[in-house]
Amino acid sequence: MKKYIAEMIGTMVLVLIGCGSAVFAGAAQPFASIGTLGVAFAFGLSVVAMVYTIGKISGCHINPAITLGMLIAKKISAKDAGMYMIFQVVGAIIGSAILYVLAKDSGSTTTLTGANGYTNLLPAFVAETVFTFIFLLVVFGSTSKGAPNNFAGIAIGLTLVMIHIVCIPITGTSVNPARSIGPAIFQGGEALSQLWLFIVAPFLGAAIAALTWKSIDTAEPEA
Repeated sequence: MKKYIAEMIGTMVLVLIGCGSAVFAGAAQPFASIGTLGVAFAFGLSVVAMVYTIGKISGCHINPAITLGMLIAKKISAKDAGMYMIFQVVGAIIGSAILYVLAKDSGSTTTLTGANGYTNLLPAFVAETVFTFIFLLVVFGSTSKGAPNNFAGIAIGLTLVMIHIVCIPITGTSVNPARSIGPAIFQGGEALSQLWLFIVAPFLGAAIAALTWKSIDTAEPEA
């Protein structure tokens, strides 16, 4: 249960800080705008912080796509994977609820929860699939046997920053189904109708990454 609670807290922090930066200080805000680069760093830094906070407890997935990738790579049991995903979504909902309360009367000119969305289906699907694939490859590589694991959190966080810089203009960047589910619930409308893409595409990208990593990993299989 400690692992599951850690995943819930970590995902809550990711959504609250990352999406909160978009709501209160994103490019559309007339005051204190941090722009796309600032929002990208908010997401990346929240991951870095959580890796070094809860990593020793749960591995700090805080993302159902990462959990699915680890399940396919046989690095987590099916039971734990299912519970991780449930608690990640619960954490995202809690973070979104807090953000909604903070934003609903704040005069924010963007969405109240930083929900994802897209204008063109194909570019959005391709972007979410490909960038999740890249993200998961970095997760696998930086945490693999023989890698300098003490720096894994930094590599993973900076990769998320890199992905956000490119993907924010396309979808707002998800690469994380829980991060999309929580905000969409409170945003409603189009955010809910488009939510399927932010579940299917990241899961697809994660599955491809897991299979790819298994084929290129140079670590000797355990006896």
